[in-house]
Amino acid sequence: MKVKTKVCIVGTVGIPACYGGFESLVENLTLHKSENISYTVFCSSKSYSKKLVSHNNSKLHYIPLKANGAQSILYDILSLIKCIFLKPDVVLILGVSGCIFLPIFNLFSNAKIVTNIDGLEWKRDKWSQLVKRFLKFSEKVAVKNSDVVVTDNKAIGRYVEQEYAKSNVTIAYGGDHAIRLGSFDTSSDTKNYALGLCRIEPENNVEMILEAFSQLKYNLKFVGNWHSSTFGKELKEKYGNMSNIELIDPIYDLDDLYRLRKGASLYLHGHSAGGTNPSLVEMMHFNIPIFAFDCSFNRYSTDNSAHYFNGVEHLRNLVQYTPKEEMILNAERMVFIAKEYYVWSKIAKKYEFTY
Repeated sequence: MKVKTKVCIVGTVGIPACYGGFESLVENLTLHKSENISYTVFCSSKSYSKKLVSHNNSKLHYIPLKANGAQSILYDILSLIKCIFLKPDVVLILGVSGCIFLPIFNLFSNAKIVTNIDGLEWKRDKWSQLVKRFLKFSEKVAVKNSDVVVTDNKAIGRYVEQEYAKSNVTIAYGGDHAIRLGSFDTSSDTKNYALGLCRIEPENNVEMILEAFSQLKYNLKFVGNWHSSTFGKELKEKYGNMSNIELIDPIYDLDDLYRLRKGASLYLHGHSAGGTNPSLVEMMHFNIPIFAFDCSFNRYSTDNSAHYFNGVEHLRNLVQYTPKEEMILNAERMVFIAKEYYVWSKIAKKYEFTY
């Protein structure tokens, strides 16, 4: 009987996935794992009222802290300390906040360290200068002390090579889980609206998209956390009463979200930071044209094949004047790219190859 490679996963809220991109990654790594891989996943006890012992045939260990926010550093460090005693062959770290502990961890463990450094968090405008400096330092320590550095986008991979002279492996996210199996009634969907879906933050160019559509007759449905910030509330106040714009609160029911995505005529992706965005690669599986903000992250994710905008007037003209034939060809191209690169069974194999 072949000995299994023992892998501990550190840095997420945990599984079953109920939070974000990294959690969906772990959900699918464990779901699609090979027979010779044994996963142990660290989970936040604060996020699970029901604490399962295992999920997807993987062991779960709970840490009594929140995985995000101010407690995330200690959460990751405690997870790494537990790894010392579990003696895994590999530790997969998702994010860099706890990586300041790696120099000490490596003194007590021979485990191979594979770290996904995430999307250059230190560059994001939402953080204070102090937090930005800490995240940049953590990133540096992570890259220096990891055996394998994983980036989710070629633009970030190039940055790691230039900034740290360190080779890395680019592995994106899967998106095929967004396609729901079974019979769904989409008869009421007339493909007559554009769709936006994101956290309502300035770096996601939400205002640019809303302003462009305020000058169009084209219908827009935009899903986001409008009530979580002053910025979101101001946008809802300004654009929420326009006849062609519908601002929708977050949708947590996967079937409802599927119907909304399936019924869209085009998808608007305004993200300007963070590498490969899960919502983008998910939408690429839906056979609809993609209009993305023009930045290196989005161009790499869509293989330079989407429609790109860089301002209100530019987006307005793209939506208004792009021929239907181009829209159809773009939708077909997005699906082709998605099936080639953004399928979870393929992503899981790529991660296992780094172990």
